[in-house]
Amino acid sequence: QVQLQESGPGLVKPSQTLSLTCTVSGDSITTPTYFWSWIRQPPEKGLEWIGYIGYLGSTSYNPSLKSRTSISRDTSTNQFSLQLSSVTPEDTAVYYCAGSTYGQGKYEIWGQGTQVTVSS
Repeated sequence: QVQLQESGPGLVKPSQTLSLTCTVSGDSITTPTYFWSWIRQPPEKGLEWIGYIGYLGSTSYNPSLKSRTSISRDTSTNQFSLQLSSVTPEDTAVYYCAGSTYGQGKYEIWGQGTQVTVSS
């Protein structure tokens, strides 16, 4: 059974970089099955896809966030990470990592989510 667990700071100051890590257990992130995504949900708003990294290491990003987003992976620790730069209070959200065999839009595996607040 594949499981995901997000980790990272819960509070980030404006203009700084938000950094989160997702630890994958039960399968290798290089197995040609899943695309590994980051998704967020701001307060009282819907889910927003941020981007994914594929099992070959290729990436795809939401155009509205692309200029500030970087998703990378560490195959030695079976983790993938999100960096979102120049954050503002509008980046406050619950951040999820997720796995999809479709790429994006439909996710078979979810982490529990982690609250990130952007505030000085």
